[in-house]
Amino acid sequence: MSTTSPTPRPPLTRAALDALLLETTPYLSCDDCFEEMDIYVEAILSDPAHEDPAMAAHLRGCPACAEEAETLADLVEGRRG
Repeated sequence: MSTTSPTPRPPLTRAALDALLLETTPYLSCDDCFEEMDIYVEAILSDPAHEDPAMAAHLRGCPACAEEAETLADLVEGRRG
């Protein structure tokens, strides 16, 4: 039986650690986020002071949903302009 050492992993960066420890309360899943995204984007574009803590926390921690929200906002703004 031969033994091999595991491949060393690069050290965890501060940015990666911060992303793992990001506060996500109140919790919102990606499915929930996508269901509410149209309403959220319209609200933010109509009133930049609009607050939705769950959506904001999710978008800070989920690059895929954040990109989708940004793309949707650009699309809606383009239609308005």
